[in-house]
Amino acid sequence: MKLVSKIENIPLPAETSQFKMVPPYRHELMKHQKNAMKQAKKAGVLALFYPDNNLKTKLVLILRKTYKGVHSAQISFPGGKLEKQDKTLKHTAVRETFEEIGVPKNNIKVVKQLTEVYIPPSNFYVQPFMGITEETPKFKKQENEVEAIIEVDLLHFLDSKSVVTNRVTTSYSVDVEVPAFKLNGHIVWGATAMMLSEVKDIINQL
Repeated sequence: MKLVSKIENIPLPAETSQFKMVPPYRHELMKHQKNAMKQAKKAGVLALFYPDNNLKTKLVLILRKTYKGVHSAQISFPGGKLEKQDKTLKHTAVRETFEEIGVPKNNIKVVKQLTEVYIPPSNFYVQPFMGITEETPKFKKQENEVEAIIEVDLLHFLDSKSVVTNRVTTSYSVDVEVPAFKLNGHIVWGATAMMLSEVKDIINQL
């Protein structure tokens, strides 16, 4: 719990962290999206840390199902869009984490609100949070949304070798070299990588 209070008090690295993982075309896209951004939808996601059965600290990510949409087959945090029943985006992030991977809402402690990220292809502002659960989760994936649950060892995530450059095909059908995380063999780039970068810098400050 000492670490939790330290995390709560660390100033957000914000854009300094996110900038490390920004795709090269992002600034141009942001200029084109200025008007659309005024009507952007809102979403909440959760970077959830937990102990596994061997008491190793892990972070959970999900591989989304393949579907007709801009986030098809991407690695992301559990989370989703703000619904009418959600009082806040924190409620959204916790509710969606329960729905997508089965972690009970009462077991989740949200310890920090991170820096918002805008996602141009889907016109969403995503609010990430850091959270913990002290129990080893019994994950249950939401079959229609989640292809796989990815459990990432904290030390693997923090290893400098996990940051790579990778060629990807964007939602605009353009092939570009992007900064990315390689975690459990999966390439994580774009908005999720930007959020992960901030999480990593906060943990490194501990």
